[in-house]
Amino acid sequence: MKVKAPESFTYRGGKRAVLLLHGFTGSTGDMKKLGKYLHDRDYTCHGPLYRGHGVSAEALVQTGPKEWWEDVVNGYQSLKDEGYEEIAVAGISLGGVFSLKVGIELPVTGVVSMCAPTQGKSSDRQKNRLLNYAQAYKKFEGKDAEQIAAEVKLLEEDPMHSLKDVVNIINETGENLDLITSPTLVLQGRLDDPDYTDSALAIFNEVDTQHKHLIWYENSGHIITLGKEREQVYEDVFRFLNTLNWSE
Repeated sequence: MKVKAPESFTYRGGKRAVLLLHGFTGSTGDMKKLGKYLHDRDYTCHGPLYRGHGVSAEALVQTGPKEWWEDVVNGYQSLKDEGYEEIAVAGISLGGVFSLKVGIELPVTGVVSMCAPTQGKSSDRQKNRLLNYAQAYKKFEGKDAEQIAAEVKLLEEDPMHSLKDVVNIINETGENLDLITSPTLVLQGRLDDPDYTDSALAIFNEVDTQHKHLIWYENSGHIITLGKEREQVYEDVFRFLNTLNWSE
């Protein structure tokens, strides 16, 4: 079965713009519901799909965080080119890392980091996630268990050099959190892996702004934008955005 690939999305609303960033092995589907929620409340939202995402794992490993970061910057610039002078950024998981990196390197009105890691200890976590993604994608394609096992085994033997670059970009961003001076909201699922829950505290403590908040979701894991407390997540992001110093 041919799988329809997800796409970047733009929901044009008011003059306040939000860049929405998905995670590694994820897609814009992780952020669309949040985007629609904000759009219904007069925000313009743009969610870029990174190269290699939303397609096969074999295609994904041919890309890397350098290209994905370029897609983030291009998404930011596309909003600028359309005349949006003020932009906030929100991302989940690796998208949360990218949202922090945007806060470090580009002018933003506010930063929302959701379930973002600040320390990439090894590429094993990313490799396991990619292999799990490969299995799910191939099953969705309609392949049988024997074919899936054979293809995943081949993929497992790939050195996946780009995964080391994922670790590096996580670490580099985590080491420069004090360069973030924009208002920052940190959202974290309490049931997530301890590396992520520890990271939430690190981000909150290290960003260099007095306008910062940390919110925990007691019944949520990693992808909180799609979890059981997602409506509360959307409301909390909206409330934070409304506290920002937009010009109009």
